[in-house]
Amino acid sequence: MTREELLELMERFESGSIHRMEYAEGETRLVLEKAPPAPAAMPVPAAVPVAAAVAAPAAAPAPAAAPAEETGSVIKAPLVGTFYAAASPEAEAFVKAGDKVKKNDTVCIIEAMKMMSEVPAPFDCVIEEVLVSNGDLIGYDQPLFRVREL
Repeated sequence: MTREELLELMERFESGSIHRMEYAEGETRLVLEKAPPAPAAMPVPAAVPVAAAVAAPAAAPAPAAAPAEETGSVIKAPLVGTFYAAASPEAEAFVKAGDKVKKNDTVCIIEAMKMMSEVPAPFDCVIEEVLVSNGDLIGYDQPLFRVREL
């Protein structure tokens, strides 16, 4: 399955009414799952920076998630999509290991359904480790950076 076909499948899943879907091709297996809709009475947490046009998130496996969460704070993906470390292929990465970042500074971009969403730092911090590579497909709530809060 090509990247474009995968993104099209994700887009159709997001806009459809089903809440879980499994796809298998050879040794590759993909599971998409929407979170249940939040009750209207529950407030949305202010700490989750998500683009308004993004629909309910889909779950994706994150094999490196457990070790990163045990070693300190992490910045997690607010949506499913493609991780970009820089604004363009020629540009320098927004952040790298050792960089000091202020709250709301952009740390990466996630592309989902041809929409680019900047991911801001939730607090002042130092980037300890970048946990994903440029161009990686990432899942909702997947750790992207291991950080040390300032």
